[in-house]
Amino acid sequence: MTTDDLRVVTERRGHLLLIGLNRPEKRNAADFAMLQQLALAYGELERDPELRVGVVHALGEHFTAGLDLADVGPRMGPDGIDIVPDGGINPWQVDGTALSKPVVIAVQGTCLTLGIELMLVSDIVVAAESTRFGQIEVSRGILPFGGATIRFPRVAGWGNAMRWLLTGDMFDAREAHQMGLVQEIVPNGRELHRAIELAERIAAQAPLAVQATLASARTALRDGPAAAEAELQPALARLAASTDARIGMEAFLSRQPAAFQGR
Repeated sequence: MTTDDLRVVTERRGHLLLIGLNRPEKRNAADFAMLQQLALAYGELERDPELRVGVVHALGEHFTAGLDLADVGPRMGPDGIDIVPDGGINPWQVDGTALSKPVVIAVQGTCLTLGIELMLVSDIVVAAESTRFGQIEVSRGILPFGGATIRFPRVAGWGNAMRWLLTGDMFDAREAHQMGLVQEIVPNGRELHRAIELAERIAAQAPLAVQATLASARTALRDGPAAAEAELQPALARLAASTDARIGMEAFLSRQPAAFQGR
């Protein structure tokens, strides 16, 4: 693969994997190559035990103009489109396979359609103050297929979600924050810096405990409180027997920072 073919660039920074959309000349519109490369980056994050948190961002002025329908449209068959090559994970996690590690996402400029859906499936979202959002599929004759119909109402409430899903209207960062799609708004140009700060705070915690916490919360959302409650004590017992639990207790008693090993 040549540099010109790299629609997604990755960088390892300690226990973080920075995943950058890299088609700025097209406002990071996602063609088929970008979708596949993004899936492979998520697969790398999942498999590597040294990687604890993903940070998704975009090069250039805009996060994404959405799907490049001219490139992707012809590839859609009667069963939709398969964007996940061997070794990849669907970044929107709508095929039954979920990422076990947290993702922090930084958005700026224009963030349309699949960009919002990446936010909804991520765990913490930081937005530049001038970011503009739009879930505009209905104006293109299709529906959101990356999870917005499932997650947007759950996050923002039915009426708030339908206000934007059914009209295709644009909204700003303040509206996104009020609805819960965005956790922090920062000055333009600071969004990636802040996302990395938050990711590093997460990566400094015990990784098995972080993943168990994430899994418990997701079980509660997907299967209901009772299913999550049934797993709490078994999960606690597994974590209590880990090396990291011992390290955490020793750090607490010695009042020293813990250096967790993920074991």
